[in-house]
Order: sequence, then C-alpha cells, then structure tokens
Amino acid sequence: MTDTTGWRDGRRPRTALGMAVLGLGVSVVPLDTSVNIALPAITQAFGLELPSIQWVVVCYVLTYSGLMLVCGKLGDLFGYRRLFRAGLSLGVVAFLACAMADGFGWFLASRVLQGVAAALTLSCAPALAISLYPDDQRTRALAVYAALMSIGAAIGPSLGGMLVDWLGWSGVFWFRAPICVAALALSAFLPARVGGPARPFDGLGAVLLAGWIGAGLMALVLSQSVAMDWWLPASLAVVAIAGFLSFVRHERTVADPILRPSLFRDLDFAIPNLVNVIVNLVAFAVLLLVPYWLVRVAGMGATAGGFVLALSPVGGIVGAYLAGWLARHLPIRAMALIGAVAVVVTSVVIGRSGAHTHALWLGAALFAQGLGVALYQVAYTDLVTSTLPPRDRGVAGSLAMVTRTIGTVAGAALLSALYRSGEATALTSGLTPDGAFLIGFRVAFTAAAAGLAALLALTMLRPRVWFS
Repeated sequence: MTDTTGWRDGRRPRTALGMAVLGLGVSVVPLDTSVNIALPAITQAFGLELPSIQWVVVCYVLTYSGLMLVCGKLGDLFGYRRLFRAGLSLGVVAFLACAMADGFGWFLASRVLQGVAAALTLSCAPALAISLYPDDQRTRALAVYAALMSIGAAIGPSLGGMLVDWLGWSGVFWFRAPICVAALALSAFLPARVGGPARPFDGLGAVLLAGWIGAGLMALVLSQSVAMDWWLPASLAVVAIAGFLSFVRHERTVADPILRPSLFRDLDFAIPNLVNVIVNLVAFAVLLLVPYWLVRVAGMGATAGGFVLALSPVGGIVGAYLAGWLARHLPIRAMALIGAVAVVVTSVVIGRSGAHTHALWLGAALFAQGLGVALYQVAYTDLVTSTLPPRDRGVAGSLAMVTRTIGTVAGAALLSALYRSGEATALTSGLTPDGAFLIGFRVAFTAAAAGLAALLALTMLRPRVWFS
C-alpha cells in the first residue's frame, strides 16, 4: 500500500517535532522584521542618503514575491522537503553574505539572494505543515503554522534592537545563519513527499509570472518616491499589464500550468483572494504609521514602543490558535468574514487615537487587529488549499503569500499618499506639525478601513462567498 502521508516506512514521527522543525526553519523569514530596527545603523555604515535605504527592503521583498509561486510549483513537482532544504542552505549563504558585505552593492546583491532563499523556504512550508497532520485536520495545521510565523514577527524588532547594540547592524543577519543550519540538520523529521507521475515544468510560464509580478510591485514601490519621474513607474505598470496578459494567454495553452487562470473565473474563489490583498493593505498601516504615533504622541522610547507594536503579532499568535478551534464550529468562509470585519473595526479605533489616548488602549486595538488578520489568513489559506488539487498544494500556499505581499506593497504606496494628503491639508489649515500628524494618521487608517468595508459590503451581493 502506498503511504500517502509521504513517510516511506509508513510511520509518522510526532507531529509536534515536525512542526517545531518547520517553525524553526520558516522563522528566519518573519525575523527579517529585525532588519527594520537596524536600518539607521546600515545607513550610517554605508554612508547612504536616507532615500537609498528603501532598496534594502525592496530588493528582498520583490525577489521572493516574484519567485514564490514558481517555487511552489517546483515543490509540487520535485518535493516540498527538497525545496525547503534548498532554501535553508541558500539562506545560510545569504545571511553570511549580508553580514560580511563591505559595500552597499554587494549588500543589496546578498539581499536578493536572501529573497531567493525565502521563496524556496516559504513556498512549500504550508504544504509541509498540512502533511504533518491527518487530512481532516488541515485547518488546524495551517493555524499552527500561522502561529509559528507570528512568533517570529513578534520577537523580531526587540531582538533586532538588542543585536544591533551588541554586534552592530550585521548582528541581525549573523544570528539567522545558525538557525538555518539547525533546521537543515533536523529536516529529516519532515515528510519526504512521495511524488506522483512526472510532470513537465512550465519554464516560460515561470518567467512571465515572475516578470509581471516583479514589474507590478516595482511600479508600486517607485510610485511612493516624490523625486521619481512619473514615467518610470508608469512604464513598469504597462510592462506588468502586458506581462500579465501574456502569462494568462500562455497558461491557457499548456497542459500543466503553474496557475490555472480559469480558477479566477469563479467569484467564490476570486473574491477571497482580492479581500486578502486589501486586508493586508489595511493592516500594513500599523507598521507604517503606529511607530511614529508611539514616539511623537505617546513619547515612548524605542524599547517600550517596540513592545507595544509587538502586540499586533501577539494577537496573530492567539488568532491563529483561535482559528483552529473556530474551524470546528464555524464554516471556514464565515470565519474569514469575521476576521475581515475585525480588521475594519480595529483600524477605525486605531485611527481615532489622539493625544489623550492611552498607549494601553492602542495596544489592545493592535492586539485585536492582529487576531482578526490571523483569522482571515488561516481561513483564506485553507480555502485556497481546498480549492486547488492536492498535487498543487505548493502553489496554493504560495498564492496565499503572494496576495499578502501584494497587499503590503500596495499599502506602502497608498497609505503613504493618504497620510501625506491629510497632513498637508492640516498644515495649510494652520495646525501644528503634531496636530497635522494626527490628521494624516486618522485619514490613512479611516480611508483604508472604509475601503475594506465597502469591498465587504459589495461582496454581500453574492452572499455565498461567505455563507456557503
């Protein structure tokens, strides 16, 4: 009898041990939040102008975003553990290269390498998590996986601050290389996927997919720069649209495409994907603007502010585990709707925080929003996984990550514009800079929440999206 779990000897090691190894390996990606606290030190070390520092983030995010779905397909074809190990191995090289870079160009090249490693590691991680549980516990597997990711995001900023004080900016890269080595050494406890019949890899589709996603995200990034000529992001947007249309046309002609375009003709599938983009767009306002509120309005130092900001991913940890419990009592689509509504409500509450708002009240709202995002993310990933065939679970997990990243990058562009618009209007009305900051802060959060609320209201024209 074939062992469909992927364990060649028919025995399953303890699930907890396998998830611990998986969590150790994927932790190096959310731990990249530690780099944010090191950005001032990196700026000083390489003698950079402030606008140049954005490329530290851009090179990394655009690389793994463009390659994520391609790597997920490779995992479906050649085995999830194999791709996971390749990502960890490349991660060791990338982290050491980042830490030892003696020039900004080499550092950015190392960040690109780190992005490739992240795509390899993350793309197959949800499929590996699912394979560690019985088939009827898929949602629980995804909930535990989401909690493990949130743990890394929660400890990244505070740990990064300590490492910068101790080792300098390179410390935020040095410490992750041993984590990769440890996860690689223990990866034998992860299931070796038993492959089905050999399938061809759609190389041209992979190039077109990575190209249009990369061009589209770069257009969004460059649109944020007030010093950038308008024609460059506009040209990249045209390239992205042309690449997308070429990708769709090509995928319709191959027997085993990377991602079947026909999936998105089904509104019951397409709408949750769109909502995931917007949920993550709205949630990014926390990382973009709340740190400034904590310093300028609450008067907090970096350490105290970091702990308050960490309440959002802590809420994500709780929300992920809550999702595993709710899935036994609620339809998965209804749980997704609850999570999205929670993001709307908490964004309005956060946006109304003013000079007399206690930081603990803001922290409670951050916790609640993190919980809502986790509920939506777990439910949405489960929905995508159940829609695609089991042989494409690498693509399913990767799709969930790609829509999340698109929302984050789009949020950086749109929320910055909303904030600047509100602040500029307030300044022309004679408000102080601090007062104008609060106006811009409120405009960004409120407008983003209103946009998500409007989208959710529109989806009610097709209620079975959430109630079937």
